Amino acid sequence: MSDTRASSSASSDHAPAVDADRTESILTTTAAEGLPPADGKPPETIIELTDQTNRLPFRKLLPVFLGLALCVVVSTLDSVIVATALPTISAAFDAGSVVSWVPSAYLLTSTCFQPLYGRFSDIFGRKSALCLAMALFMFGNLLAGFSKTIVQLIVFRGFAGAGGGGLISMMQIVVSDLVSLRERGKYQGIIGAVVAVGYAIGPVVGGALAQHVGWRWCMWITIPISFVATCVVVFVLPLKAVRGDIRQKLLAIDYIGTILTLAGCALLMLPLIWGGVIFPWTSSVVLAPLVSGFVVVGLFCFWEWKGARLPIVPSASSGLCSGEIVTLLVHIFKHSTVTGVLIAMFVNGFVFFSSLYYLPQFFQAALGFSPLKSGIFLVPMLVTLIMGSWGAGVIVSRTGRYRAIIYAGFSIWSVACGVLSTVNARTSKAELVVLMMLAGIGGGGTMQTTTVAAQASVPRRDMSVVTVMRNFLRLLGGTLSLAVASTIVNNSLQTSMNSLHIAPAIMTQIIDNPALLHSPESINLSADAAAEILAHGYIKGFNSLFIMHVALTVSATFVSVVLIKHKELTRGDDEALKQKAIQEERVRKLAKATLRGVASGAVTPRDLESGTVTPHHGFEMSRMHSKEV
Repeated sequence: MSDTRASSSASSDHAPAVDADRTESILTTTAAEGLPPADGKPPETIIELTDQTNRLPFRKLLPVFLGLALCVVVSTLDSVIVATALPTISAAFDAGSVVSWVPSAYLLTSTCFQPLYGRFSDIFGRKSALCLAMALFMFGNLLAGFSKTIVQLIVFRGFAGAGGGGLISMMQIVVSDLVSLRERGKYQGIIGAVVAVGYAIGPVVGGALAQHVGWRWCMWITIPISFVATCVVVFVLPLKAVRGDIRQKLLAIDYIGTILTLAGCALLMLPLIWGGVIFPWTSSVVLAPLVSGFVVVGLFCFWEWKGARLPIVPSASSGLCSGEIVTLLVHIFKHSTVTGVLIAMFVNGFVFFSSLYYLPQFFQAALGFSPLKSGIFLVPMLVTLIMGSWGAGVIVSRTGRYRAIIYAGFSIWSVACGVLSTVNARTSKAELVVLMMLAGIGGGGTMQTTTVAAQASVPRRDMSVVTVMRNFLRLLGGTLSLAVASTIVNNSLQTSMNSLHIAPAIMTQIIDNPALLHSPESINLSADAAAEILAHGYIKGFNSLFIMHVALTVSATFVSVVLIKHKELTRGDDEALKQKAIQEERVRKLAKATLRGVASGAVTPRDLESGTVTPHHGFEMSRMHSKEV
């Protein structure tokens, strides 16, 4: 198989530089176009991918980006609404600490399926992959709303996560197809503005639904928006069709790599979720799958290197003959910038998701806020996060520089986390709002800029894989953060209650729902004991969590400075692609005019023969019209 790759690479060595990044052949071809090879062996199949770069004129970009924004906003709305409603869900099912599996199941499947979307979109097309993600997301949330047990809710949220994890990745991949790196920032502003609205209303909607309507509508509220977004994707998104029939596409899938990816991710992430929360870290139930996970990841790397015809992650050995000394190091990791971005985004996910889920709990447990009020108090951080991301994108678009923004973002975020690690029940509300806004600005500065940095560091053919790997590491950090945060806060609570000799039954109730400390009489606890547990148990644990956030964001700042390098955001073929898009738009307009003319009788066969309207345009008209339909 390595020899097959070698032949592909060798032929590309003599091709123009532009074509090295942009293969426009059919999805699969055979060696020598069906001619028998000299050695008499049957020809091996060489997998090639259709270039899906599709630059569009400005007037067509606006509705397309609004459609993409709808796809992303349902994902952000979903995560924020469910985070705000978790205490209500826990009470409805009497779930206790098991309720943490509701967001964990979503993050688990989101992370496991993340590496697959990039390669599946290369094979089946961006539109097909995006529609699949949206369908899984809607199906999972629909069933989750009908759940009758907490186990059903966890399972169905896992289905939703399998789709939700692909929405943001596919949006970023489609954006990379439609606009150049340099122009990406200003167009991301359209998406950012819509997402900001979602982040702004999400906590309020989630709190209101949980408090006044019922938690089930927290699952169903995104379904109508998802349906509209799917319709926009199907009818408005003018993406290139991937060549090749369905049989060729199905044969191109790396099935073994897919199974190993899902198994490896699940085996690694489950013990990270269980450890210190459900089972001790030293338990065999935690250690056995963790070790097995590393073994499966090793098998995955070996398979991608030696066995896969079209690897999910392109390997460093691609294009080298089997006799050469090669490494198992994944190709994209050879770029220091990509490695720096992946480390930075792991930290980003860890800090963001633990803040997203534990800040509302802090408002309810330490300050006595209702679910609705705690949702409202989360808005400043989320809105400034998106506005910071949008502002960073505009700066990158105008200057072509992104490194300083990434450094500044993590630095500001570390300062905000440092001050948040000192808050307590007496901290003023105004101070909390300012600190969360500061954290949002810092976090926002590290979002879009890291995507641009990673994509600028690799050829166009690897951008989809790099994008999903970036998001994979971010979700992996988020999943781990929930387990670690739960361990830190719960251990602090338990230590405090042990010193007061609290009854085990009461300890379990408080750990499951720390907000009970504001109504101690309901669990036969004295007010003085509740105040002691709150101050030296829960709040101390919350402060410890944000001290960890400081250490991580400072480390991410250092990693960014050392590893992330500057790359020019203008590629050699950007102008050619732009002119090609303009020319195709002119042909499309003429084709449509020809179609109307033929239908009305204004254009006759003689017009076609005379050259007033050429047969080429008529052919282009038919082909483009069929694609649009």
